[in-house]
Amino acid sequence: MKNKILLLFFLIINSNLFAHEGGHGVSLKQWELTTTNEIVKADFIKYENNEVWLVDGNHDIKTYKISDFSNADQKYIKTKSEFIQSLNSQPPSKLNLSLILLGGCLLCFSIYNLIKRKKVVHLTYGILGVAMILVVSCKNIKSDKSNGVNVPQNDISIMQSFFTKFDDVETHVDENYLYISSNGLPDHDMMVGITNWQQQVPINQNYKGDNSWAIPFHPKMAENPLSTKTNLLKGAIAVAVNGIPIFNPLNNRGEDANAIGELDNWGGHCGRADDYHYHLPPLHLQDQVGVGNPVAYAVDGFPVYGETTDTLDQYLGKTNSDGSYQYHAIKEYPYLIAGMRGEVKLDPKTKAPENQVYPQPRTHELRPALRPLRGAEIIDFKSLGKNSYSLIYSLDSKEYVINYNWDSAETYTYQFINPDGTSTVKTYKRRQK
Repeated sequence: MKNKILLLFFLIINSNLFAHEGGHGVSLKQWELTTTNEIVKADFIKYENNEVWLVDGNHDIKTYKISDFSNADQKYIKTKSEFIQSLNSQPPSKLNLSLILLGGCLLCFSIYNLIKRKKVVHLTYGILGVAMILVVSCKNIKSDKSNGVNVPQNDISIMQSFFTKFDDVETHVDENYLYISSNGLPDHDMMVGITNWQQQVPINQNYKGDNSWAIPFHPKMAENPLSTKTNLLKGAIAVAVNGIPIFNPLNNRGEDANAIGELDNWGGHCGRADDYHYHLPPLHLQDQVGVGNPVAYAVDGFPVYGETTDTLDQYLGKTNSDGSYQYHAIKEYPYLIAGMRGEVKLDPKTKAPENQVYPQPRTHELRPALRPLRGAEIIDFKSLGKNSYSLIYSLDSKEYVINYNWDSAETYTYQFINPDGTSTVKTYKRRQK
């Protein structure tokens, strides 16, 4: 009888331990070896005496000189090594230590009474003790992963290096944010492919100075991440590395902007202020920043990468072995950032679902709002020179042209040309901010 009781007891303990093991796995990281032009997928073990120890998916351990890695990976390795050392140097809290000791005492008391008194009721103390130890352990692991203090700070110089690959993008920093300044116009083509058009066209925006985009460079995990299905239908949820904002894939009416034909071939369109922005992850930017580098940074501070075969969480991201977090793009809705995993401040003047993250640059409407032009399809868009563009759209098998430009005094002139050659001209002046 005694042996059966002990067997049952240890089965209960082991079932708890096995249930606990599976929840903390992480995906293998990609490493760029510049000396051999290789990409290696492996987990970091340690960095010591200028040697980096990695373990690959086959559990083979490999060592490299730190100089073999790209500059970004070298910074990552050093940051991660410092992070691990800081965790190892942190003593357990008095409360957690007391709970673990109490759990151990209950476990010992249970085993002693099972052997001496042979009563199953004493299993209760053992189960309680094991549960207490497991709860404290899981709490500590969760705290390490979720507590914003333990999320590594972004390397500001690396962040800036991605944005400054684009000529019209500038950055500056303060004690909390990396600020991205741009004129709001990408260097790729725009507008072609839109079949659900509200008659907006892209013009320059003043995303500069105190009206720049702000990305926190020390992100913190949110206790209650905001779903982008029921929140943030207004304003940007990320900023692409070319300085163009990325809005929620849902428009302000809660519709998938891509599915209803509102977006061009690059995943963007214009808003009421003739402000060009994306609603899809701009994966085409990988051609300029390189595959394996972020194409954007979310407004919570976490980077946004292209597609991956790694397992993603419900927010379309993953936690790396050093505690950092990153989003990835997928082909179908919700496309990117299914939930804002990091902490953000909300604009108190907005309410869900049309709430937005604060701070957020201001835009101002130049022209009166126009109605959607049903049946129109944008078939061409090109630059005619500095600050001058031409858009051609098809409606009822006829082509219409809009030529427009602006000058240094911020006077905007639009010429609307009909299929029969007649035209009208309208001029607008941007109001002072």
